[in-house]
Amino acid sequence: MNHLIAPSILAADFANLQRDIEMINKSDADWVHVDVMDGMFVPNISFGFPVVAATKKHATKPLDVHLMIVDPDRYLKAFKDAGADGMTVHYEACPHLHRTIQAIKELGCRAGVALNPHTPVALLEDIIADLDMVLIMSVNPGFGGQKFIDNTYKKLNDLKQLSQKKNPGLLIEVDGGVGEHNVTKLLDAGANVLVAGNSVFSSANQLGAISNLKYPEKLLQL
Repeated sequence: MNHLIAPSILAADFANLQRDIEMINKSDADWVHVDVMDGMFVPNISFGFPVVAATKKHATKPLDVHLMIVDPDRYLKAFKDAGADGMTVHYEACPHLHRTIQAIKELGCRAGVALNPHTPVALLEDIIADLDMVLIMSVNPGFGGQKFIDNTYKKLNDLKQLSQKKNPGLLIEVDGGVGEHNVTKLLDAGANVLVAGNSVFSSANQLGAISNLKYPEKLLQL
């Protein structure tokens, strides 16, 4: 499959959020990635339902909502109602993960599970067949602009091998430190959905940065 690009609005200019969402609408991106943080599961607070709803109002592309929160089951319907097209919960935050995944699917959303850098892929073996997507965190969740953790490549490869046995259509997303410098290596390791924040929104040519991630073969020709 062709890989997907999901720019993260956590790195956008919140004072000009509509402008930045409209840029994503015009770009080669496939989704809008929305990071929800509660200050408890991760040491940062981002935004909640009103900002998700405001983003949905202007976005023409699906919202990929990443819930970095404790006890996400309490809020699944609220995020669906706010505009989430897909919801990803953390393995580390869900003691009854199968039930949580089924609840997301019953709401009509794509269901994903995220793994923190220290969490091994093998822990998903008994549930991977039920998932639409797995998100591999390549930095410790909570803040943008962190250094990429090199063990991510091995985890992506491990996940790809597991998915080929039990769920060949699995979406494999990676988030943190993604940019033009490592896009090809990430795709080769098994990723097929790339979340990019700072590498897009800090670029002088944001549309070009997204295009380079979507079509990295252009970079090889430079």
